[in-house]
Parts: sequence; C-alpha cells; structure tokens
Amino acid sequence: MEGLFYGLLEMSWQQVVMIIVGLLLVYLAIEKEYEPVLLLPIGFGAIISNIPGSSAVGPHGFLTILYNAGIISELFPLLIFIGVGAMIDFGPLLEQPEMLFFGAAAQLGIFLTMAMAVLAGFDLKEAASIGIIGAADGPTSIYVATRFARHLLGPISVAAYSYMSLVPIIQPPVIRALTTPEERRIRMSAGTTRKISKTTRILFPIVITILAGLVAPISLALVGCLMFGNLLRESGVVERLSKSAQNELANLVSLLLGITIGSTMIAADFLTYSTLLIIGMGLLAFTFDTAGGVIFAKALNLFLRNKVNPMIGACGISAFPMSARIVNKMALEEDPGNFLLMQAVGANVAGQIASVIAGAMILALVK
Repeated sequence: MEGLFYGLLEMSWQQVVMIIVGLLLVYLAIEKEYEPVLLLPIGFGAIISNIPGSSAVGPHGFLTILYNAGIISELFPLLIFIGVGAMIDFGPLLEQPEMLFFGAAAQLGIFLTMAMAVLAGFDLKEAASIGIIGAADGPTSIYVATRFARHLLGPISVAAYSYMSLVPIIQPPVIRALTTPEERRIRMSAGTTRKISKTTRILFPIVITILAGLVAPISLALVGCLMFGNLLRESGVVERLSKSAQNELANLVSLLLGITIGSTMIAADFLTYSTLLIIGMGLLAFTFDTAGGVIFAKALNLFLRNKVNPMIGACGISAFPMSARIVNKMALEEDPGNFLLMQAVGANVAGQIASVIAGAMILALVK
C-alpha cells in the first residue's frame, strides 16, 4: 500500500536521474530562456511522473488521461498547427517564392538520419520517426511518432523540442564551417517591393491544402490545420477567432502538450541505449538540415549572376523565427550594413511549410 514516504522509500537511482533531467529542463527554460513555453512544462511533467506511486500517471492519473485524449488521438499536435498557422505571415514567402527551394533543401537531414537509424538497427517506422526530428518542428515529430513509434515518443519529443531551443547554439558553428567570411558578407537585394494582394493571401492556404490533398491525402490533417489557421488570419473577417488561435488556443494546448510529453519520460523507458542513440541522431538531423540548406545555396551560386548569401539556406529549417534572426545577426556581425532579415524570414517560412510536407511524405511513403 502506498503510504507516507512511499515515494522516498521506493525511489530508484534511475528515477532520481530522470528527476534531475526534469530539473535541468526547468533550469534551461527559466534561466537560459530556451523555448520556455515547452521545456518548462516538459521538465515539470518529467519530475512528477518519476516519483514512485505518483497519482499523476497510471490508469486514473490526469497526465495519462491527457496522453490518451490528446497525444494518442493526435489532437494536440493538430491544434498546435492551427495556432501556428494563425501566427505565420506568408507575405515574405509570397514576395520571394524562390525561397521555397531553400525550405526543401533544408529537409536533407530527415532522410539522411532515417538511413542512419536503419543502419543502427531501428526498423523503418522507428527510423522515420527519428528522422523527422530534423524537421525542427515539434508537433510534426509528435504526430509522426504517434503514428509509427509510440514507444519512442518521449525521447523523440524531448529531442525535437530541446534541439529547437538550442538552434542559436547549433546553427552558427555549422554555418561558419561551411562558408567563408566573403560568402557571409554577400549582400542581397531587398527583393520585390510589390504588395501581395489580399486575394492572393486568402487563396494561398486554400490552394496549398487542395494540392497537398490531391498529391498525398494523408497530409490533409497536418497541412489542413496549418493552412486553416492561416486562413483565419488572412480572411480579415474572423479577427477574434484568429487572435484566439494565436493566443488562447496555442497557449493552452502548448501547456497541456508539454506536461503530457514530460509524463512519457519514465525512467524505465527513457534511460536506455536506444534513447541515447535517438538524442544523438536528433542532433545529427539538425546539423544535416542546416548543412543541406547552406550547401544548396552555395551550389546555386555557381549558376547565378546575382549571388545569394549561403547563410540563407540555413533558414530553411522550421525553427521559426529563431533561425531567421540568427542568420540576420551573423550577417550584421560580418558587415554592419548587411540586412538579410526579409530573405531569411522568407526561407524560414518556407521551411515551416516544407517540414509539414516532409512529415506528410513520410507518412505516405512508409507503410
């Protein structure tokens, strides 16, 4: 029977380790402000789930109920996408549609990491779930892992969100290693100044949803929720719904998603060799994605008269808008008069779409 001090008397060293991991995530969220909206609830969820006899988990535990209702049902990730879509302004991408290519190129790490995971002994569905960490898109990672590898959901989710928060640390060394100071100082024109019409902004999410559905119907849940959120924003007739999606919905679901993901970090399942492999391959996926975008931009420059700054390629990952800010900051450090924010944001928005499409492709192709 679970009585007084049961948690203390039954505590194992593995559970102590996981509680320390939870405390570390809380520290990073509060002290370093690394993705606090997610790392704080994830860390706290890990703490309360690893105390022996915790009433937060188990058949009647509220975190287990939330897990079944929101994660297993795939509801939480999809609701997050509605909020994300309502937050995104696709204007910079519509002004510079060529940035879509950088978004596509920066998904290289997904497929390279999938191959590595298969070679490491994971089956194809597990490898696909691990590879999607490279999309730098937490909800997409959760959605694919829920479909293909629920038993790996904890480490995959933690890796995805942790590395998203560490993008300012991961990306700059990779970018500097692949570019010269002269390349980092390349200036780009501000691009077109044409105004994107309201009709175009409204049609964009509708057309993207229809095209994605015709090519891969399985993608409609992911793409449809993202584009529905954006349609709320751009329609101009449901401002209250748009603001609710951006604020109340996104905040509430982020809170519930984070603490529920934290509850999956149970010591017996998390402290394994496969978890360490997943964490390591997740880092490689982020690195490969950044490298893929930069290398694509450098290759493109071989054929262009007006060169692009290859750092723009690194913005093709889905970590919006962190990656765009990082590249703009690096450009200003090399040349105080070199402003790349608009181009970087365009590529970053393209990465948001590309990551969702990449997730949908994996769901469609991996049987």
